Amino acid sequence: MEYVKTAISVKKSLFEAADELARQMKVPRSRLFVMAMEEYLQRRQNRELLEKFNAAYEDEPNPAELVLREKSLKAYRETIEDEW
Repeated sequence: MEYVKTAISVKKSLFEAADELARQMKVPRSRLFVMAMEEYLQRRQNRELLEKFNAAYEDEPNPAELVLREKSLKAYRETIEDEW
């Protein structure tokens, strides 16, 4: 795995909180930042995927789907009527 060194600027209070958390977790501070970035990217990817799903299903069903739905409901009703 290839690594790239980088420098970032963060608020002092955030740095201190991250430093303390890294000590508590017994991981290097750089590992803590990597973990945080990985989680952020995963959440963002999940959010984008959810938005795509929502966009795909927000439209009304197309006419072919409506016809199939009606046929299915009719067949279901006939099956139920035959049982009773």
